[in-house]
Amino acid sequence: MHYVKLRNQTQLAEFFLLGFSENPTLHPLIFGLFLSMYLITVSGNLLIVLAILSDSNLHMPMYFFLANLSLVDICFTTTTIPKMLVNIQTHSRAISYAGCITQMFFFTLFVALDDFLLATMAYDRFVAICHPLHYMVIMNPWLCVKLVLLCWITGVLYALLNSLLVLRLSFCTHLEIHHFFCELNQVIHRACSDTFLNDLVIYFAAVLLAGGPLAGILYSYSKIAFSIRAISSTQGKYKAFSTCASHLLTVSLFYGTSLGVYLSASGAPSSASTAAASVMYTVVTPMLNPFIYSLRNTDMKRALKRLLFPK
Repeated sequence: MHYVKLRNQTQLAEFFLLGFSENPTLHPLIFGLFLSMYLITVSGNLLIVLAILSDSNLHMPMYFFLANLSLVDICFTTTTIPKMLVNIQTHSRAISYAGCITQMFFFTLFVALDDFLLATMAYDRFVAICHPLHYMVIMNPWLCVKLVLLCWITGVLYALLNSLLVLRLSFCTHLEIHHFFCELNQVIHRACSDTFLNDLVIYFAAVLLAGGPLAGILYSYSKIAFSIRAISSTQGKYKAFSTCASHLLTVSLFYGTSLGVYLSASGAPSSASTAAASVMYTVVTPMLNPFIYSLRNTDMKRALKRLLFPK
């Protein structure tokens, strides 16, 4: 049992992350695969940020939000993947109690930020297409900064609330987590004290902090769809839709994979398959975002070309 007795109370020493497979022969393959995805994610998103900063043509609200999303995606994957890679290399599954709480805080923060920033980007596209003449007036720099600050403040408060609620729990035995990181729901259900308040906050946040932005995204795109239908020329419709296509694809990937994971996890919360499915929104989606936003965007491709191949 992985705990020590202190003054008749249980002081937790560490958790054990079971990851994907207990077969050691698969560990080199898993290590190589995740190291490759992590390097692609960091380099791709970093290039997006540098391209936006270096090109004055991209100093617009849409690209300001995209740069923030890319930074968050770098932090998002950095919260989980390096620790998993270290554990594979050291043949250890352990993560300290403090390390687990810290990882859980930052993971929750960056998931929330991804959620909020995608909703903010949807609002930006709504204003650009439905109110094009007033776009620069409505989406002025001060409003853009305030929207990003609001995303950060809300995300920090939510992550802090969950972390403080976990700190009040007592953990006894069965400290194995069937995941490659300290996922909030699984950590809570390893506690031997009452978790009603924690579960209540999670469900409330799922409705308010996940459902709210998703409702905003759906509302924005319903208005965008009506505006695009009203455009008479086919070329105009295509141009309007192309400005939303990348964001719409990212939203579909993020929400489709994350909702799929948590719906399946409700049926089998300790399943190792849940950890594998989580890779889609924790690793694959942040890795694909730079490709999604650069391959279909002429301005972004031009900025990346100037950054990588300066004359």
